[in-house]
Amino acid sequence: MIEKTFVREGIKKVRMNEYLGKELERAGYGGMEIKRTPMGTQITVHVEKPGMIIGKDGRRIKRLTDDINRKHEMDNPQIDVQPIAVPDLSASLMANRLAKLIERGWHFRRAGRSTLQRIMNHGALGCEIIMTGKLRGPRGRMEKMVDGYIKHCGEVAEEIVDRGYSIAKTKSGIIGVQVWIVKPDAVVPGNFHMVAVNRDVKEAVQEEKEEKKVENKEVEKKEKEKKKEKEKGKKE
Repeated sequence: MIEKTFVREGIKKVRMNEYLGKELERAGYGGMEIKRTPMGTQITVHVEKPGMIIGKDGRRIKRLTDDINRKHEMDNPQIDVQPIAVPDLSASLMANRLAKLIERGWHFRRAGRSTLQRIMNHGALGCEIIMTGKLRGPRGRMEKMVDGYIKHCGEVAEEIVDRGYSIAKTKSGIIGVQVWIVKPDAVVPGNFHMVAVNRDVKEAVQEEKEEKKVENKEVEKKEKEKKKEKEKGKKE
């Protein structure tokens, strides 16, 4: 029974994502998050142009909330619109853009390289683009483009990799587009930074070394004098 509940919730989330992707395509839809609260269901929508969703006097967002309540059986849905700070670092948004370029007739390699370069130019630590389908010829194939640091598995990959997926409908068939991005503020395991030491600090360290050498020499002299005194005492 528990497994069926998780599957049912996952299907609802996928359908909601597809619905919002179609309705908010012009606003630059970049993904959503669903959270259960005591007041109902909070849906956080990330878009490039928040004004297009809210509309005049909030009419459009009210209509969207009513449609979600009626079609998707959500418990008191509340939509929170959040703008995307850097659209070129949103995996979902860039996947949608790449799919649109392919639908307009761009060659898949040209579109993929252009998108990859655009993402990396905005400071991404790494990016991977995968396109699958009838890219060239009657048979399906896969094209992969990678740049920078990308983690594919493990807990680190779940934390630092932003994933986006979209489809391009062409005359030859449907082409799937996946975009993975490691953002500039991601904490990469094993990463370290070299810190430049100022001249003043170097001089202070050098002075400490010289002082220690002088102290060691004085200690050695005292020990030699003590040994000589002991030897004299023995002879006498």
